[in-house]
Amino acid sequence: MIKLQNYINGKQVPPTSEKYLENVCPSTGKNYSLIPDSDKTDVNDAVKAARKSFKSWSTISKQERSDFLMSLADEIEAHSEELVIAESRDNGKPEWLARTVDIPRAPENFRFFATAILHFESEIHEMDGKAINYTLRQPIGVAGCISPWNLPLYLLTWKVAPAMAAGNTVVAKPSEITPMTAYLFGKICQKAGLPKGVLNIVHGTGEKVGDPLTRHPDVPIISFTGGTETGGKIASATAPLFKKLSLEMGGKNPNIIFSDAKFDHAVDMAVKASFSNQGEICLCGSRLFVQKDIYDEFKSAFIEKTRELVVGDPKDKRSNLGAVVSKEHMEKILSKIKQAQDEGGTILTGGNRLQLNGELKNGYYIEPTIIDGLPVDCKTNHEEIFGPVVSMISFKSEEEVISMANSTRYGLSASLFTSDVSRAHRVAAAIDSGIVWVNTWMLRDLRIPFGGMKSSGVGREGGFNSLEFFTEPKNVCVKL
Repeated sequence: MIKLQNYINGKQVPPTSEKYLENVCPSTGKNYSLIPDSDKTDVNDAVKAARKSFKSWSTISKQERSDFLMSLADEIEAHSEELVIAESRDNGKPEWLARTVDIPRAPENFRFFATAILHFESEIHEMDGKAINYTLRQPIGVAGCISPWNLPLYLLTWKVAPAMAAGNTVVAKPSEITPMTAYLFGKICQKAGLPKGVLNIVHGTGEKVGDPLTRHPDVPIISFTGGTETGGKIASATAPLFKKLSLEMGGKNPNIIFSDAKFDHAVDMAVKASFSNQGEICLCGSRLFVQKDIYDEFKSAFIEKTRELVVGDPKDKRSNLGAVVSKEHMEKILSKIKQAQDEGGTILTGGNRLQLNGELKNGYYIEPTIIDGLPVDCKTNHEEIFGPVVSMISFKSEEEVISMANSTRYGLSASLFTSDVSRAHRVAAAIDSGIVWVNTWMLRDLRIPFGGMKSSGVGREGGFNSLEFFTEPKNVCVKL
């Protein structure tokens, strides 16, 4: 059985403790590798290596850094099929999804920031002939990047690429639930000739790796994507240390269908927004609001389309959904479905664990689930489930649906479907969400700042916003 290793100072190294955790494949329910159970000692070694390499990495030319990142992108593409299989095996998602979305976005992240750093502008202000003020954007130091399990390589590279492009060095902590692509990425960095210490990857739990990383006095900047509860702990730990902080956390995203929407398109997008990646995307539309005069018709069409989805072997191209990420997460989702029934909800379709045949019989598969009849203020409509579960709610007016959409503590994303352009702009402006899609869902653009409001996050990343986040402005005034 393969033992994964940490990537520290340009080498693959075992954890200092020589202890390991089991890595379970969610599609089979069986352990297939061992993960380093790293601790503070390994974090210290990684930070030491990152600090040592910072001086040289931060002072080479932008073109040189860009060239290194472009080489990484090429090397990721050269190993894309290996990464696809690893991600599907780790995460449970269909291989076709990893092949068409997750893995291609990793080299895209590096190429975007590799070129963006070459065109990063500084501000210059002339003071009526008295002086010139200009702003330098300088790298900060060692960046701690903590990424989640749902899109493991895509979101890891979305953090480390701008951090490295801006001249920082990085200590990354991938999720211990889905470590394989990060482990392979460390090997890719070696093959691409990335200078040692620029990127370090430490595997392990949040308690033993994430916590000492966020508290480390030599790590002045933290970028985190994950649950709101964990984000709160990071904010509390880093506040007294005055670290620069970006938190992208949970969501309970509204998907709003007005009666004048293009009906078939809205149904198709509702299915996609509800169940893509087994519903394990922070941007999934888990609350589906449909205007009352088309509610019954939409519900019937939505149920029909949902029942056509195939939950099956991630290797099978016909599978729309694979397994959810772990046994614990499966049990959490099933308990939330039971909670919805206790709150008066009606299961329109799904609601059960699926048992497949053969070697997949112990995998963590759940039917895509639609729930109707829940009050807007119930726990199910306010707590993040992060699975293939959606709650349907009818509304009468624009004002009513805005109020309902904004009723949770979250504010990550929203979608709305309407043919009325004026309404689209009004509602988009009124929804408490960091990103709002009109007549589509999850159409991403790397140039656009990304992040949430309220309990969904602090800060914005993406495009030049990421380069700004991973740099510190220094204003210089030159008297003429």
